[in-house]
Amino acid sequence: MGPLLQVTRIVPILFLNVTDPVGAGFVASLGRPNGNATGFTSIEYGMSGKWLELLKEIAPRVTRAAVIRDPTLVAGIGQLGAIQAVAPSFGVEVSPIGVGVRDAGGLERAITAFALSPNGGLIVTTNATAAVHRDLIIGLAARHRLPAVYPYRYHVTSGGLISYGPSTIDQYRRVASYVDRILNGAKPADLPVQEPVKYELVVNLKTAKALGLDIPSSVLARVDEVIE
Repeated sequence: MGPLLQVTRIVPILFLNVTDPVGAGFVASLGRPNGNATGFTSIEYGMSGKWLELLKEIAPRVTRAAVIRDPTLVAGIGQLGAIQAVAPSFGVEVSPIGVGVRDAGGLERAITAFALSPNGGLIVTTNATAAVHRDLIIGLAARHRLPAVYPYRYHVTSGGLISYGPSTIDQYRRVASYVDRILNGAKPADLPVQEPVKYELVVNLKTAKALGLDIPSSVLARVDEVIE
């Protein structure tokens, strides 16, 4: 995205699933892009607190939560802040685990060290590290019997316990409307950057059984998809 903006400030650029377009310098603000780029973000910071709420709902014994994030991302700071803001109301101590994409060894050491104490759980935020190393994170969660909440469905289809995050299918459907408007003469500067509006809850019952967890009926009633 960045290199494209270096090449042209005239040709319209439409982005999708960008975590923090303002922090990255792609647009001046969400409401007023003021340039040749606009599009759709991958997350809304405020919903991050729901990950901790969901973790406590499915695993009430959890009193410690490790939050996996990329400390170099402004979006990672925002998501962590939203989780920390609600942590006292749930009686949970939050421990940030900040690792980069190339630091698989550091990620494994951090999760293993965290798991040495009881009553722990994991929250995985939206970042490239979690995407690239999802099999490692899911494997470590299983090995150390840590209930974990993930941001995307593909984590759960890969063996993760539960996910809550934006529907990627809905995002692609919505971006088509902007494509149509730009092709009909609209300027990106006049099209506000939009945040996700549809979220999906997915649970893996096989993983829950392996962890000895009974998913509450209150959660199952809200689930969009069950992996068995």
